[in-house]
Amino acid sequence: MLTRRRFLGNSALTSSMLVVPEWARSAFGQQRLASSNPIRLAVLGSTYRLGSHLQTITDRFLIGYPFDGDWHLPNIKVVSLYVDEHARQRGDGPDEFVRSMMGGSRQRSANPWPPEDLSPARAKQFGFRLCRNIPEALRVGGDRIAVDAVLTIVEQCPPYPYPVNDKDQVLLPRFDFFEQCAQVFETEKHAVPYFNHKQLSFSFSEAQTMVKKADRLKMPLLSGSSLPVTWRLPAVDVPVGARVKEAVMVGVGNLDDGDFDALEAMQSMLERRKGGETGVKAVQLLEGDDVWAAAKAGRWSKDLLSSALSRSDTPMGLSLLDGRCQDLTDDDLLPQLVKDPAAYCIEYTDGTRATMLMLNGAVQDYNISVQLEDQQLVSTQFLRPLPPNEAYSACLASKVESLYQNRKPPYPTQRVLLVTGMLEACLNSRHRFGQLIETPHLAILYQPPTESQYIQI
Repeated sequence: MLTRRRFLGNSALTSSMLVVPEWARSAFGQQRLASSNPIRLAVLGSTYRLGSHLQTITDRFLIGYPFDGDWHLPNIKVVSLYVDEHARQRGDGPDEFVRSMMGGSRQRSANPWPPEDLSPARAKQFGFRLCRNIPEALRVGGDRIAVDAVLTIVEQCPPYPYPVNDKDQVLLPRFDFFEQCAQVFETEKHAVPYFNHKQLSFSFSEAQTMVKKADRLKMPLLSGSSLPVTWRLPAVDVPVGARVKEAVMVGVGNLDDGDFDALEAMQSMLERRKGGETGVKAVQLLEGDDVWAAAKAGRWSKDLLSSALSRSDTPMGLSLLDGRCQDLTDDDLLPQLVKDPAAYCIEYTDGTRATMLMLNGAVQDYNISVQLEDQQLVSTQFLRPLPPNEAYSACLASKVESLYQNRKPPYPTQRVLLVTGMLEACLNSRHRFGQLIETPHLAILYQPPTESQYIQI
């Protein structure tokens, strides 16, 4: 059985194995080459630097990861890598968005490989091709598709940041990456499984297009973050078919980033309620004092918040100062700790209510409490070890590997499509000073898998 301690301990091997002596690297390479017919993987991303999502997830497929009580080496071989930072630095990235992102032409750098960039070292060590564009990565320098799967991780890139719109959405080109792949697949009449890290797009319309096009091309598509599939403390889930009355989720992080992770984790539990998912009727995003006023008005349950916070093991405030315990739900304490609270209020079509509270300053982890119709509470923490020991990315890697092996997503892509729409609508509400936004376009129906998808201890 895979224990949390063993998993976290083993995960440290990932970094150390990247700097082992030549003899050890050679032995490890022989183990990989002994695998028969490995899945050939093209990796597409924004930046390959220490601590980036591209690094923490791609390294799982290069090195392996601890799983089910052992070190697991996927039967996957990375054969090509496209890093958008390089193309944007050279000024020869995709014309349709480079000009708007870079504000015009950029002088070519004398050093195309910044010292922080891990791409050349990884390519040399593991023998994959560094590519100048996405089609080249799919064809591995040839004239036909030469990969069996695609891993796409688009994230903010500090040296060459993507623009931000007036709703504070980072305009990450996930749709553009997908479209370039889809064009190659359509031209060659051959599609391969495609994983997109986190939300499909900052635009629900683009996300819809991605899902529809993947279906038309028979492209197995999976999208999402690590949070729904990481360990839970305790290991609980909403029973399939249970009637859910209300849920309160506690999240941390930035708008349009940490909030997506929290919304997706919440959705991964609520989609299991009676009747499956039927969509979202309306959303509203409240900020500041309006968050606390909404609790007093009964808009969200303080009892559920208390239940969710009871699962946290990273309380802040006095607990950090001198170790004293404290009731974070105290009327006076929480507003003191949380300077910029936000409440994402979700009304589902079937009457279920959910609120995701962003409480930076109170805790540093993600927790939820769900009230069933019989008044039973289901509460847990979505375990997310703090950097640099981001072992939870291995939980996601196992699901991505399942996509590649089975050519079928382990859970519906409609979940992330719905959450993408929920987040966009919430940010629209914020942009309109907390207006209630009706969402008839989010009448998205799907059935979740019966088996829970999180990694169980």
